[in-house]
Amino acid sequence: MSTEANVEILKEAYRRWHDSKGASVDHWFDSVVAPNISFGSVPRGAAPLNFAAQYNNDVELRAYFDGLLSEWSMKHYTVDEYIAQGDVVVARGSCAWTHKKTGKLAETPKIDYWRFKDGKAVEFYEYFDTAAAAAAAT
Repeated sequence: MSTEANVEILKEAYRRWHDSKGASVDHWFDSVVAPNISFGSVPRGAAPLNFAAQYNNDVELRAYFDGLLSEWSMKHYTVDEYIAQGDVVVARGSCAWTHKKTGKLAETPKIDYWRFKDGKAVEFYEYFDTAAAAAAAT
């Protein structure tokens, strides 16, 4: 698939993610991620962001979404820019989530790194303000 096609896949997925406030999980699995995805997050599973860990396939990856959505409520997920080269797409923007138990808001810049193969994402890594998220969760 072309670089432009990979960007379009993500634009649609992020639009649904934002519009549904996180209820579009199935779309990510149906249209974006490959079964063998390597999915990582800068907290690396450290408490209190245990869900934001390394996952090595789409079956394991369900735990990320289950943990995120059970603990947090999305306020917005905004992607302002897509940077693409070859099979890599970087999405840059911001997001805000409220921790359900504490009621505290975490708003952070957000960068997502994606690598595609044959129209599906085989690698993902997310970068965000972990200090802000941890403070909201405690």
